[in-house]
Amino acid sequence: MKASKVLIFILGVFLLLAAGWILYPAGGINIGTFNLRFASMEESLREAAEEKVDVDAVVNSLEKGFLRGSDTLSFYKDYFASNSARFYLPGDDYTFFDGVFSDWENARRKGITWRIVHYGDSQIEMDRISSDLRESLQERFGGEGTGMFPALGNVPSASIYKSASGGFVHYTMYGDSTTVRAPHRRYGVMAQLSSLSGGGTVSMRASSSRYAKPRTKKFSTISVLLGKNSEGFSAKLVSDTIRPKPTVLDRDTLGARLITWKLPHSVSKATISFKGNAEIYGVMADGRGGVAVDNIPLRGSSGTIFSRIDENVMTRSMSLDHTNLIILQFGGNMMPSVYNSKSISTYATSVRKQIAYFKKVAPRAKILFIGPSDMGKSVGGKIVTWPRLPEMIDSLRSAALDSGAAYWDLYSVMGGENSMVRWAKHSPAYAGPDYIHFTQKGAEIVGGALAKSILVYNDFYRMRKILPEAEVKKYMLQ
Repeated sequence: MKASKVLIFILGVFLLLAAGWILYPAGGINIGTFNLRFASMEESLREAAEEKVDVDAVVNSLEKGFLRGSDTLSFYKDYFASNSARFYLPGDDYTFFDGVFSDWENARRKGITWRIVHYGDSQIEMDRISSDLRESLQERFGGEGTGMFPALGNVPSASIYKSASGGFVHYTMYGDSTTVRAPHRRYGVMAQLSSLSGGGTVSMRASSSRYAKPRTKKFSTISVLLGKNSEGFSAKLVSDTIRPKPTVLDRDTLGARLITWKLPHSVSKATISFKGNAEIYGVMADGRGGVAVDNIPLRGSSGTIFSRIDENVMTRSMSLDHTNLIILQFGGNMMPSVYNSKSISTYATSVRKQIAYFKKVAPRAKILFIGPSDMGKSVGGKIVTWPRLPEMIDSLRSAALDSGAAYWDLYSVMGGENSMVRWAKHSPAYAGPDYIHFTQKGAEIVGGALAKSILVYNDFYRMRKILPEAEVKKYMLQ
């Protein structure tokens, strides 16, 4: 084809587009239940002129914000006041995490494993975000293994392979109509339980997935959290040549109890054999002392179910397994049900109820609420931040702080409004085509930022131990 004909064709296409821009109705054409729209020139020019979130600049700025340089009080004051990855703390109390840090820093010496329970929706499935947090904290404070997992469950993990056989029935508090609900409220700390009748086995093996972190590939302390067991219920562990004696229990009277095996060396696989009846709330693969991070994804949940769990079971469990930090990462699943400010207020009230419940059943633990990420929705043919999401985030932050919990603003960490669409279009993609969920790479960025921010506060805690508190307080409050 001659160049002149190609030019005429291209100009013709532009002419047709211009005609469409000028003649097509601004509100589109309704055909039945469908609305057919055509991009207007004004919208196209306005979109081209809009300042889009530069994801690389956001991530680079995030990383630079963690660099402490000379590690002065000035750095911490600025970080706590304006860094996008900072924690919002009740009353701006920079000592909020002191008790947690004290526990962690003494964990190796005392041989205690302190648990961080990370609850969330499908955003944290496959151990995403939790795994990066776990690896960073275990590197500093000690610990190994993947933490707690259900004896029987249908959600896989990238960090550990597990299987179960025998007389197990799985019950969950969350999920669609196909999931089985228990006839009672004794669900345990994972909001699920595996009811065992007669006997069965649970096997675990370190994952070979490329996403599995190094410290999840071995464990030296294995525990079972259980309740309502029959008389003479027994559990036996086998791993390589290690065969500890079976543990035999009398009938349960406390609501929850813990069976623990401390192995002479780290292993990468093990099998537990059970005989009798019991409710298994969770199995734990940990180290000898340090930090454990339990990844507990509740697909489809908005995080408003916890207060329905039996308080006696939860209180006893949180005490037995040494939980001292509870992370609640919710809000995104609620957005499709948000139509006005009243629905946001109702949800925030329910979040306050959940925080109050955890403060009651785990009085030693601190609570951190992670708000929803940016979420994209098609509005008028364009992917934009979900309507009312910023209002939801403001409401959740207030609910957390008013309830005595800390808040981490994932929306701001990402870059704020309309950032999710840019994360999805980034190369490599940091978010999926649904403009809601992170890819593995995006989850690593988020999990890394969360961990690094916690370590900033820990470094400040360490600095304060060698400086006069009056001097620190005077500088930070001036």
